[in-house]
Amino acid sequence: MEYNTQKTQLHMPEYGRIIQQLVERCKELPTKEERSEMAMAIIDFMGQRNPQLRDEENYKHKLWDHLFILAEYDLDVDSPYPFPTREQLAEKPKRMEYPKLQGDFKFYGKSILQLIEKAIELEPGDEKEALIEVIANNMKKSYNVYNKEHVTDDVIFRHLKELSENRLDLTGIESLEKSKIYYSSNNNSRNNSNSGRSSNSNNNNNNKNQTNKRRHNNNHKNRK
Repeated sequence: MEYNTQKTQLHMPEYGRIIQQLVERCKELPTKEERSEMAMAIIDFMGQRNPQLRDEENYKHKLWDHLFILAEYDLDVDSPYPFPTREQLAEKPKRMEYPKLQGDFKFYGKSILQLIEKAIELEPGDEKEALIEVIANNMKKSYNVYNKEHVTDDVIFRHLKELSENRLDLTGIESLEKSKIYYSSNNNSRNNSNSGRSSNSNNNNNNKNQTNKRRHNNNHKNRK
């Protein structure tokens, strides 16, 4: 009985013992033409055994790299791609730097920066002022969520001025509550609330009238 410990070590277990044995057999063939032909057949078989690789970009290149790894970097065949070296595969990838968006103001997010750039590009006018007020309102929401504390408007105005490199300034506004956008959104919500209340009141009155009418009819029947 032959144990796995007595067999050749699997360099890539996901391909299984059969492909490993085919690669070892390929290395033993006498001519380069024969080895190259068998290598192509092994590549096709590897693709069939791992169909998920076909969804990746340049999956053929990856299969040839895997074939070379299975052959312990010792396979003399004609390949459409250059074979990697041990050193290249052992090299650790470079550490990715975390994007530094706004330094101390990272909690505002990249979308705020994009809106600020858009507001800077706009010509002076109502549209630009409205966008600046929208930016300030969203900055205040983000600040409160991230820091879990109330922030005054003058702090938001100072941060906006700093993020925009002094190109956007709301210091002329006493507070966000007195801006046109704040009043517009709150008036709409109040109107919706009032309309909802009047609708509920009308429904309650209709229900009362219907109840009184039923009582009147029942009393009239009892008298008869």
